[in-house]
Order: sequence, then structure tokens, then C-alpha cells
Amino acid sequence: MIEGIDAQSLRQWLTQRGLWKDEPFELIPLSGGTQNILVMIRIGDREMVLRRPPLNLRANSNATMKREARMLSALSASDVPHPGFIALCEDESVLGCCFYLMDAIDGFNPVSGLPDLHAGDEAIRFEMGVSHVRALASLGELDPDACGVADIGKPDNYLERQVSRWKAQLKSYEEFDAWDGLADLPGIERIGTWLDANCPDLRRPGILHGDPHLGNTMFRFDGPDLAAIVDWELTTIGDPLVDLGWLLATWPESAENFGAGAVGVKPWQGFPDADQLVTTYGEASSRDVSAAEWYGVLGCYKLGIIQEGTYARACAGKVPKDIGDELHTRTIWLLERALQWIS
Repeated sequence: MIEGIDAQSLRQWLTQRGLWKDEPFELIPLSGGTQNILVMIRIGDREMVLRRPPLNLRANSNATMKREARMLSALSASDVPHPGFIALCEDESVLGCCFYLMDAIDGFNPVSGLPDLHAGDEAIRFEMGVSHVRALASLGELDPDACGVADIGKPDNYLERQVSRWKAQLKSYEEFDAWDGLADLPGIERIGTWLDANCPDLRRPGILHGDPHLGNTMFRFDGPDLAAIVDWELTTIGDPLVDLGWLLATWPESAENFGAGAVGVKPWQGFPDADQLVTTYGEASSRDVSAAEWYGVLGCYKLGIIQEGTYARACAGKVPKDIGDELHTRTIWLLERALQWIS
């Protein structure tokens, strides 16, 4: 039994879709998502992954599943590494929510640990970083209209809306009376003012993943190539360089200094530095990366405010305090990193 998965109801749906007859059937819970539920479905020799929202559905949980499934389907003809889309279930009576199926990825998540081949070769680790950022550049080159997903986001004034959007999010945490975090968020007003004053122009909207740090990647076992970018929960249409900035915001400064808010891999020696990421993205993309620092600052600002929301809920007793404290520490680190870039 897996909480949130009614095996009998799921088998009936799979049968209706022609995905199961009488083959051996196995459900295996997977780790990796912090909120959504992932389950491996093994039918005979075939493996696929079911993704559904958390047990306590949020207001937009079902819409998010539909958006993720639609984006993965739209990417099927592209060279962007992603999980292959299989099917979407919009009938909430099956599992109590919308869910979708995707191909299982033959690969590993580097944050969880490197295989011996990758751990023992700095050149391979360098190419891992290159492969990752090239995939983001390839995603940003896709035409949302041609892919049929132009209506997923609202690209008009996308960059100009960012600071006001996240400033309002931060203010909303004041509803938690016990939240005491605002006083020690370094430079939060200064960073927002700088972002507004230096906002670049968005000349050509594109597809964003939305959360492309190393924790949302899987790499091939036999070399440095990216096998898939996973977890498309925040995908939208806007400025693809926001993905590059998000990656810069979470990229470790060095092997000796990961920083509290970074998403890194051990060993880190050999991975490209931030300047090399920007250069590689620029070589693989037709987009102007001269304002990469601005996007990095936005990544720190946005991710920090998102994480502070968990801390605010922890102060109110709605999230374990240790988790909230850890994310609050990460937020402070991200804001300090942003201040270094704008000083």
C-alpha cells in the first residue's frame, strides 16, 4: 500500500488506457520530490513513473499537474532532455486528484551522490555542468507558439512584474503573527530597488523550467551527458534567462565554499564556475547574456522569498521548526550573495 495510490483503481484506469493487461504489476515509492508523490509502476519489463500532488491538495495542485503534463508532451519533438510523457488522468475519481505518467529515466541525481566514474574524473564533472547549461539554453531557444504552449504563461511585462510580485509575497507572510524573519533579511529592500532600476528588456518570450538547479537533474551513468531535467512544476512562459539566473543563484562558489543556499555535488572540483556557465549558455543560445548578473540577483531574491514562506509557516507551527530554520538560513545566504553582486 502506498498512501495516495489506490492500486485497484489505478489498474482499472491503466487497463482502459491500454497500458496494462495481465502482466505482473508492481508499485514502488520513489524519493526525490519534497511535496509531490512519485511512484514507479513496473508492468512486466516496462517501467514508468506516476506523479501526483501531495495528499493535502493545494488550490492549484490539479492545474499544476495538467500544466506539467502539457509541457512534457510539448517537448517530445525537441532535443531538450526531459522525461517522456505517457498519459494524463484528469478524472479525479481515480486517485482523488489529477496525475500523469512519464517514462522512467535511466540515470542518477548528482546531488544524491556520484557514481565512481563521475566521482573520479574532474573532466567528466566539468562536462556535466556544460551539458546542464546547454540543455537550459536549448529550452530557451524553443518557440512557445510552435510548441503549442504560448498560453501557459503571461510574458507581457514579465520581468517588470517580478519585484512587485515577490514583494507582495513577502508581505503576505505578515499574516503569521509569530514570523520574526523580516528584521534579519539583509538588504531585501535594496535588492528589490536595484532589480527594478536595472531591469533588462524581454525581447523574445520563451519557455522556462522554473527551478533548474542540480537537484532537479538526472545524468547518464555512462558519461557526463544530462539524461533529463525533472520536476516541471514551475514551468511557464517568460524570459528563459531567468532559468540561467536561478542556476547561478544556487551554484556553489567553489569546492571549499558551497554556502548555505547552494545546491552542489561532492566532489565539486572540476565543475564549471559561474562565468563559465554564462559563457557556455551564450555560445549555445541566440539570447544576450550580458545582463546575467541581474538574473542571478533575481534568482537569489525570488528563491529567498519563496523559502522564507516556509520559515514563516514554521514560526506559526505549521511546518517543523528545524526545516523552517534551515530555509531561513538559506534565504539569508542568498540575499547576502545578491548584495555581493550589486555592490
